[in-house]
Amino acid sequence: MMIEVTTDVYLGDCKKQLQLFSENSVDLIVTSPPYADQRKSTYGGIHPDKYVEWFLPISKQLLRVLKPSGTFVLNIKEKVVDGQRSTYVLELIMEMKKQGWLWTEEFIWHKKNSYPGKWPNRFRDSWERLLQFNKNRNFNMYQDEVMVPMGDWAKSRLKNLSETDKIRDDSKVGSGFGKNISNWLDRDKAYPTNVLHLATECNNKRHSAAFPEELPEWFIKLFTKENDVVLDPFMGSGTTLFVANRMRRNSIGIEIIPEYYEMVKEQLPQRELYLL
Repeated sequence: MMIEVTTDVYLGDCKKQLQLFSENSVDLIVTSPPYADQRKSTYGGIHPDKYVEWFLPISKQLLRVLKPSGTFVLNIKEKVVDGQRSTYVLELIMEMKKQGWLWTEEFIWHKKNSYPGKWPNRFRDSWERLLQFNKNRNFNMYQDEVMVPMGDWAKSRLKNLSETDKIRDDSKVGSGFGKNISNWLDRDKAYPTNVLHLATECNNKRHSAAFPEELPEWFIKLFTKENDVVLDPFMGSGTTLFVANRMRRNSIGIEIIPEYYEMVKEQLPQRELYLL
């Protein structure tokens, strides 16, 4: 049996392009819009004080096109203004909640190869936020697809189980949650944490802010299955689309910069057939 996987790319402002899409038509949105005051030469560099106002019309359209079972993953990063952390990301989260989004989870992208440096009152950041938003509390999530090897933890922690570990142990902090470590005795894989340890992408894609393929790949595994629809409204170098295509997902990309749009359009096949 053959399945057809399509890739569609659009040139223009995503706020306007998204209005042409059908509601409840996308399974996963993975994107990294320009951060506040960043990419001034290409994307204009939105000031932190104007960022929420700029993004809310876009997130309104994303809320409309996302399926009730879908997920929106937003890669975004704070900045320092006058020696202190800007709150524009936190303000955006609060306003998106008012818009109807559920802020379900927050993942951290730890950049393993972050360039070293320091300032008078701080050190260089080596992480970025990956904010998970949903329309409903019940959404598609395939946790087994992102399980990781148990590693040395199993050898040390599980080697000599105490009697307490062999039963469900009540939480010592009164949270109501307990554990049964013995459940992991014969496991060779475990569920990951919400911290992703990935190296940054080298500047080899003619785009100044390309993220590594492993980033969208992890979320595509976690939140979609084959033939689902993945959207990146800030397509850039097309990383999300390339990965989605390879993983047999339909994909849609929107890009406002003609140079990046043409680059992706040339490299990305518009239609692929896969044998099931």
